[in-house]
Amino acid sequence: MFDATAPYAGILGLLLIHLSVRVVRLRKSLGVSSGGGGHAALELAVRVQGNCAEYSGIGLLLLALTEAQGAPGLAVHGLGLMLVMGRILHAIGFGRTPPIMGFRIAGMALTFTMLALASLGLIAHALT
Repeated sequence: MFDATAPYAGILGLLLIHLSVRVVRLRKSLGVSSGGGGHAALELAVRVQGNCAEYSGIGLLLLALTEAQGAPGLAVHGLGLMLVMGRILHAIGFGRTPPIMGFRIAGMALTFTMLALASLGLIAHALT
C-alpha cells in the first residue's frame, strides 16, 4: 500500500530533518531556545524549515489519496517528483542569503502545480 508515495515521503522526511538540524544548531550557537531571537539567520532558517513542513504535509496527503484512488503509477510518480523537487529547490533558493530567486520561484511553481493537479484530480475522481 502506498508503494509509490512512500519514497517521496521518505525523501521529504529527510529534508525536514536536515532543515530542522540547521535550526537546532543555529539556536544552540546563538543561545536562543525558541523563535528567531532577533537573529536574521535563525529567523530565516526557521521559516525555511516551517515552509517545508507546511507544504510537504498537504502535498503528501494529496499524493497518497491520489495513489489510493487508483491513479496510474506514472501520474503518482510525476506528482511526487514535482513535490520533492519543488521543496528542495525552494529550500535552497529561500535558505540562501541573498536568496536564489530562480530556485525559490521554480520551487513554489512546482509545488503549487503539484498541489493543484492532485487536488483537481481528486475532485474530478470524486465527481465521476
